[in-house]
Amino acid sequence: MDTVNGIFDLPGMAFDPPSGQERAAVAIPRYFARFEREFQLAVHRPVAVRAVRPGPADQLLVESDAGTWAARAVINATGAWTRPFWPYYPGRELFRGHQLHAVDYPGPQPFVGKRVVVVGGGITALQLLTELAKAGAATTWVTRRPPAFREEPFTREYGREVVAMVERRVRAGLTPQSVVSVTGLPVTDAVREARRDGVLDRLPMFDRITPDGVAWDDAGAHKGSQSSTPRFVKADVILWCTGWRAALDHLAPLHLRAPGGGIAVDGTRAVLEPRLHLVGYGPSASTVGANRAGREAVREIRELLSAPAATRTATTTPTIVAPLAA
Repeated sequence: MDTVNGIFDLPGMAFDPPSGQERAAVAIPRYFARFEREFQLAVHRPVAVRAVRPGPADQLLVESDAGTWAARAVINATGAWTRPFWPYYPGRELFRGHQLHAVDYPGPQPFVGKRVVVVGGGITALQLLTELAKAGAATTWVTRRPPAFREEPFTREYGREVVAMVERRVRAGLTPQSVVSVTGLPVTDAVREARRDGVLDRLPMFDRITPDGVAWDDAGAHKGSQSSTPRFVKADVILWCTGWRAALDHLAPLHLRAPGGGIAVDGTRAVLEPRLHLVGYGPSASTVGANRAGREAVREIRELLSAPAATRTATTTPTIVAPLAA
């Protein structure tokens, strides 16, 4: 928790900051679970949604392994945490060590005394890199671009600026970029300590993977590197902190993809399917953006459901369907 940008409160329940040493992957789900219990949300789980497709009249059909729901409005809040992105580099299949994505990171203990290459320039990479180094792993940090650190505090006003920047991109139908490409990396006490210890002396992205490590085609100085790039670094472990992609495959029957590769949205509403709202996509992929997005989606859905009686169908209590792997 020492290295996260910040957690904005969900409506009606404050987030009590835990110890700075607690893992965010534990503290934040605990907060969400408490919110669910407190407000008695009607969550059905486990449910795996296979597809959302046009239904009869003005309805959408949500097909799942627990049955099919017919709805006049759907809020898709699948986010990205179930779809880790793992880029391919030549030689990956030859590596004799252990490779894993951050989604499967078990904590630092299994890596004590091992040589770990951490790949990625985001907050997750920064968190795990500093944790592994502190626990006694020999770390090497590689990123595609020089990391952009933000010295100023991450305020609510800056959070709103970030949301606005992402919103402009998805409104145009472009795919959302990584969060850190917009926010920058927060400079915390843990980051300052890692800087002093040389843990953050990053290298540019390697060109290939060998059976015993990673290699670069050209050695020498590279822009953004604090030291010359070697030809080869030995590794026991490659930890891919390379982010996630939006989990939207189940929406394919709606044919929403824009030429830019993303789904064009106006606020939270999908431009090509006004009965569908996306929360956790683009500008709402954070607690600061999701709060505003939730209010906006509810307001628009209320307007939709208050349509003239001739077009209105019976409605029931909203159903929240939790993904199989959350």
